[in-house]
Amino acid sequence: MYCINTNAPMKKIDVPKKVIFVCDGKKCGRYSDEIRGAFKSAIKENGLKKEVTVVRMDCTDNCKCAPVISVQPQNVWLGEVEEKNVKSIFKEYFL
Repeated sequence: MYCINTNAPMKKIDVPKKVIFVCDGKKCGRYSDEIRGAFKSAIKENGLKKEVTVVRMDCTDNCKCAPVISVQPQNVWLGEVEEKNVKSIFKEYFL
């Protein structure tokens, strides 16, 4: 990932290779804080802060499946995710 600053050379930003995107649209947003928090806790508990990050994303137009997450780089999309599912999702895709 790179920053664009027309007055200076580009600077490379080190980011984790694995990302959990959590939809923060109108319907998903009702649950996203709890889900993001649970994933952040799992990352910290497993010492993976340099390998995995959690990012909010805009509406994915999958509102009927809210709340929606995306696990990258596996390109897995999951709907109707609940906070109680986070540990099993994390174990399956990141441990």
